[in-house]
Amino acid sequence: MRRAALVLELPAQDICTAEVAMFTEMPVSELSQYRPDLAVPDDLDRFWQTTLAEVAEHPLDVVAEPVRDTPLRSVIVYDVTFSGFGGHRISAWYLVPRQLDRPAPTVIEYIGYGGGRGLPQEWLFWSAAGYPHLIMDTRGQGSAWRSGDTVDGGSAGLPHVPGFLTDGLPDRDRYYYRRLFADAVRAVDAATELPFCDPDRLVTTGISQGGALALAAASLHPNVARTMPSVPFLCNIKRSAQVATLGPYRELVQWCEVQHTKVDAAFATLAYFDLAILARSARCPALFGISLRDEKCPPSGGYACFNQYGGPKQMLAYEWNGHEGGEAFRLGHQADWLAAWLA
Repeated sequence: MRRAALVLELPAQDICTAEVAMFTEMPVSELSQYRPDLAVPDDLDRFWQTTLAEVAEHPLDVVAEPVRDTPLRSVIVYDVTFSGFGGHRISAWYLVPRQLDRPAPTVIEYIGYGGGRGLPQEWLFWSAAGYPHLIMDTRGQGSAWRSGDTVDGGSAGLPHVPGFLTDGLPDRDRYYYRRLFADAVRAVDAATELPFCDPDRLVTTGISQGGALALAAASLHPNVARTMPSVPFLCNIKRSAQVATLGPYRELVQWCEVQHTKVDAAFATLAYFDLAILARSARCPALFGISLRDEKCPPSGGYACFNQYGGPKQMLAYEWNGHEGGEAFRLGHQADWLAAWLA
């Protein structure tokens, strides 16, 4: 069956000139040019080099146990653990097409805000398409909409709004996403030690928070070959918090409402985790997905990151979609993009 075409598809460096109505913030003609002047921390590179060096002091210690009790017949399922930030054990699923007989390009997927790795049968698309598929659990999350198994052993304990976005603010070293970004990088390392993974063809992907982690891994790990972030979170953070009407950015707004004396310090810390800044250092090709009616991760955030992304890039812009980001159509477009690369 032929898939429906996208309303907008922007090739690398192409500028959309179509007349499109304003959806949540600004017309696409403005979004496609949008490059906000964001202050880059002077020690950004050193901060992340120090963080990853600290994490590397802990043995990766990848353990992959085949799951015997599963109804799945066309894939081999592994229950994986590895050491992330602080040496804390991170859980993952790894699904391998049963017919594979040699190393293959491997998709590493990260999960949206509040969700965990759930059950293996919830993750069948990429293995059905022929790719080994690693799904990293998210520390401390996994109860809002899909179950998880990974404890956050490094919680800062600082006063914060319920959720994760303000956990540890304004202390950059104890901020929650320092731990989670480091976990995402370690997941790339863990994938290379798993059966049937081709370490030269690693692809990161995810939706929302998962899109942010896919970009973080592509920005911080030199061996990521492709990345496919969809409706990415943590892009142009201050503006996104100012205009988002739903979702976790509201936690940051609530925190700022009562932490008046700490707001400037908090946004100085968030600059180290803003993908519109960090992804300038990425070099691998990227396929972005943005929804123009997204009220949780505003399109100006995604475009701010896309327009300043450091590697070759393409944009899938879903005109009529909200935060769901194209859903099954998006998966089809991503699969086509990977197939063209491999061909």
